[in-house]
Amino acid sequence: MRASLTMIRLLSGLIALGLCFDAPAYVVTISPGVRAVYLRVGTGTSVTYNSNVTTFGNNGNANNNTINIVSVVVPANVVGNGANRAMTSNSSQGTSSLDSYAFCDVPAEIYIGGFYRLPGNSGTATLTATVPTSLTNSSGQTIPFSQISWTSSGNGDTGAQPILAGTFTPGSQTLASFPVNTWRESCHSFAYGNDAVVAAGTFTGQVTYTLSAP
Repeated sequence: MRASLTMIRLLSGLIALGLCFDAPAYVVTISPGVRAVYLRVGTGTSVTYNSNVTTFGNNGNANNNTINIVSVVVPANVVGNGANRAMTSNSSQGTSSLDSYAFCDVPAEIYIGGFYRLPGNSGTATLTATVPTSLTNSSGQTIPFSQISWTSSGNGDTGAQPILAGTFTPGSQTLASFPVNTWRESCHSFAYGNDAVVAAGTFTGQVTYTLSAP
């Protein structure tokens, strides 16, 4: 299953870039069932999950073509100073597809979650990101995509996340493994590295997330 996310760095005028419980990370064991792979990145179509944690409802085709945009504005006087700039998204959907819990804080975070299910108990799906080499503007100027990084968290979580923090690497980048019959989800907050002085313009690039299984 695939989902896409567009990174935009906006540059114009000034230059702008388009009681506490110890809770583990959110990984839930689900019961075996008909083979299925489900992935949601940002705004997406949720599956219906049975409250007795045994079966997923059948929503038919869960494809959702929404591509969320993550962007940041950087004033001219700080361009290229090396201080990371937090990015925000246009996603308004931060609730878990599993139980509708308010898991991610939007628009600062993007929800990423899903599952791989089989009748048996052996197998693993892999979450990858297809990343372009650079963000580009209309003049052909570029910013390395490695300037975009993310942290990983989730409301109520304190343990290591199932989809870890990282930095984008051009090409096909492995992000996480999804062992069979587990639901896994994390919230990612993106940042622009701001390590170079670049020309004004709108720099864009699109990342495609894929959860694939043999």
